[in-house]
Amino acid sequence: MEGPSAFGKILIIIGIMILAAGLIILLLDKLPSFSFRLPGDILIRRKNFVFYFPLGLCILISAILTLLLRIFK
Repeated sequence: MEGPSAFGKILIIIGIMILAAGLIILLLDKLPSFSFRLPGDILIRRKNFVFYFPLGLCILISAILTLLLRIFK
């Protein structure tokens, strides 16, 4: 793909991806919030400060994506 037509196609694909991301964000906002924590999640509570980092979820997602990419590679 060369020239302006290739650039136009890339812009259209990027626009569709941004549209899809926006729709997903709108749909996720309407779903109820799940407040479960996995082992390994970091939660720090102070007087005026709460820090939550879902380390267990990050590890779980990483393991699942690694398995999927190895299967489909």
